[in-house]
Amino acid sequence: MNEQFTYAASGVDIDAGERAVTLMRAAVEKTNRPEVVGGLGGFAGLFELDTQKYRRPLLASSTDGVGTKIALARRLDRHDTVGIDLVAMVVDDLVACGAEPLFLQDYVACGRVVPERIAAIVTGIAAGCTQAGAALVGGETAEHGDLMDPDEYDLAATAVGVVEADGVLGPQRVREGDAVVAMASSGFHSNGYSLVRRVVDAAGLDLLATPAGIDRPLGDVLLEPTRIYALDCLALVEQFGVDGVHAYAHITGGGLAANTARVVPDGLAAVLERGTWELPAAVRLLEEHGVPRTESERAFNCGVGMVAVVAADVAERAVSVLGDRGVPAWVAGTVRRAAEGTHLVGAYR
Repeated sequence: MNEQFTYAASGVDIDAGERAVTLMRAAVEKTNRPEVVGGLGGFAGLFELDTQKYRRPLLASSTDGVGTKIALARRLDRHDTVGIDLVAMVVDDLVACGAEPLFLQDYVACGRVVPERIAAIVTGIAAGCTQAGAALVGGETAEHGDLMDPDEYDLAATAVGVVEADGVLGPQRVREGDAVVAMASSGFHSNGYSLVRRVVDAAGLDLLATPAGIDRPLGDVLLEPTRIYALDCLALVEQFGVDGVHAYAHITGGGLAANTARVVPDGLAAVLERGTWELPAAVRLLEEHGVPRTESERAFNCGVGMVAVVAADVAERAVSVLGDRGVPAWVAGTVRRAAEGTHLVGAYR
């Protein structure tokens, strides 16, 4: 008799996938906006764009993942926050141009579908969508049993937003004399974790221990979810308009200087005063174990997760609005004229 083959024995458990969908359904449905058409389970997510609301709407999109922070989540067997990281990485790129996040779709690739683990991941994604005001209109869970270890997984997502054509933010609005407002990060966010993990392993740091100068276990610090700034940035634009808010820079890979560079036009420099904030204790810990300061400033956000370039006369009010919304913020620098023929940005003093 010929051997009988099944999909489950080949590494794909359809029943487990269906159970995962059942477990995550309630969390996903809580993210629905009025514009969502239909529900979970269709072949495509439908979203009705209110064409009466906008004069000249531009759709904005962003795709990203969480990166190797997932390796720490696996090591600590905690999977309920990396979904928040995933949402943050895409919606805070969207809002940098002034776009309101509308909806998001996720992609989860894993070695084996463990319904409870997949549900925890997607529940985190739903929580992030709620923080960003975006609907989670669908996604995909793919079981790759012959390509990935059973407990291995990776995440990616695409988000779509909308902004009026005459409301697009960016370097075209930045002027000499503008103020640079820094918004505090919640931790390392989702960048630099290949370096973080290398130092943790080389130094033999215990993820369950509480290092000197840090008030909780190191693993908790490293898994702290990324702060989502989308609604806070939109609130500033609503209050001060594009005459007051000129640009946002999401501080991700490349650090504060490189990302601020993306919103400063040629001939100007964003000069940031180092003394206006303290380097986070977790970054200092890694520096004590061999990471040079120059490398920290390239790989990590160093305490600043988002930068707003605003008109000088609204800077202090912007800081106040952000503080009232629970986002620590401060005026970190100014935009100045650069030497002729140069493009200096994100310079520290």
